[in-house]
Amino acid sequence: MSYAEFLAGKAQQGATGGFKPLWMSPRLFDFQAHLVEWALLRDRAAIFADCGLGKTPMQLVWAENVVRKTNGRVLVLTPLAVGAQTVREGEKFGVECRRSAAGELPAKIVVANYERLHRFTPSDFVGVVCDESSCLKSYDAVTRAAVTEFMRTIPYRLLCTATAAPNDYIELGTSSEALGHLGYMDMLNRFFKNDQHTSDTKRHWRRTGGEKVRWRFKGHAELPFWRWVCSWARAVRRPSDLGFEDAAFVLPPLVEREHLVTAETLADGMLFPLPAAGLHEQREERRRTIKERCQRVAELVADTGHPALVWCHLNDEGDRLADLIGRDGEQISGADSEEAKEEKFLAFIAGQIRVIVTKPKIGAWGLNLQHCAHVVYFPSHSYEAFYQGIRRCWRFGQPRPVKVDVVVTEGDQAVMANLRRKASAADEMFTRLVNEMETASVPAIEDGRREETVPAWL
Repeated sequence: MSYAEFLAGKAQQGATGGFKPLWMSPRLFDFQAHLVEWALLRDRAAIFADCGLGKTPMQLVWAENVVRKTNGRVLVLTPLAVGAQTVREGEKFGVECRRSAAGELPAKIVVANYERLHRFTPSDFVGVVCDESSCLKSYDAVTRAAVTEFMRTIPYRLLCTATAAPNDYIELGTSSEALGHLGYMDMLNRFFKNDQHTSDTKRHWRRTGGEKVRWRFKGHAELPFWRWVCSWARAVRRPSDLGFEDAAFVLPPLVEREHLVTAETLADGMLFPLPAAGLHEQREERRRTIKERCQRVAELVADTGHPALVWCHLNDEGDRLADLIGRDGEQISGADSEEAKEEKFLAFIAGQIRVIVTKPKIGAWGLNLQHCAHVVYFPSHSYEAFYQGIRRCWRFGQPRPVKVDVVVTEGDQAVMANLRRKASAADEMFTRLVNEMETASVPAIEDGRREETVPAWL
């Protein structure tokens, strides 16, 4: 293989341009139809829409239009246990899609979990949708690398998530790279700088033993950055962000309560409890207080007669909670098969299981759990997991106030402060994107260079 051939093989292969929608489901809300049209015009786009705003039907209608335009196939990648929900949404919105677990191609629109991506071949598809695309946020993540490489040669691409950059604005670079716009490193070098004067985050991480690189905008680069993001992404917290009515998308109250648990056993050398100073101390306290924390959770969900969703992080937490809650509850653990996990979630939705105990990485993304209005959470530094975990229940379509019980110890003060900081940064990101969307460039299609026609196979 020559060097030129090598470079050609690594090149991004996008579509020749976007197109106007050929079909629009009458069940879509006006703002959803607007976003679908914008994404089709852009051909490789991202929709950062808040939980409950209907990302799944927008994805499916987008995919159906790509199928009708090209007569090719579209792959819809979803988190674990979300595939069945996606197929049901397709039936409601008049879009035929089928699940695939072993790489088979049962329909023009194929739905598969991210874990099954390796079973598919990019050349079989003209379009790909990444549901809950926040899996791309980490620069070194295995999933990010696999998805980005898979999408590189696919003409039409759509990313959808409510948490595009839950930790730092620079995480937007991985979404841009997956879409084939500006690479992650190129984005850093264009808009940001750091005190180490390098964009090689991986090398710096190894050299400093894990010290995080802190990025800041170059002089006068902040506004160009947000406008650049808006050239390929749309951010929506509510329909009014796009100029539409919010009447059908008003959230019920969210009631958050912190429950302070005191450990029976103090850390070695301590006369009274103090905030954990670092990650090591936080992990040690989490294990030292597992008995007291789990007992408090069991008390919060006991004998209420209402569904409850309990998020934990350690296997020992899940096992102990399952024992304490008893026959009213069911644990979904990492050891369960994909089929078993999905069956338990469906049983929870159907009311056959009252309390579910699981980890955010298993079920905090994509699922609609509006039948439940009680969430119990052990905090961690992951704002994304916290936000997504709550938003399984507190989302548009939820008719009741949602109660969130956060069980904390004295050592969790730094964790909660970090979550509040990240929440503020995420809100600022949405605000900046919404403010700049009106001035962002939109690709023109009616410029006389090509004629849009209905394909012959329709």
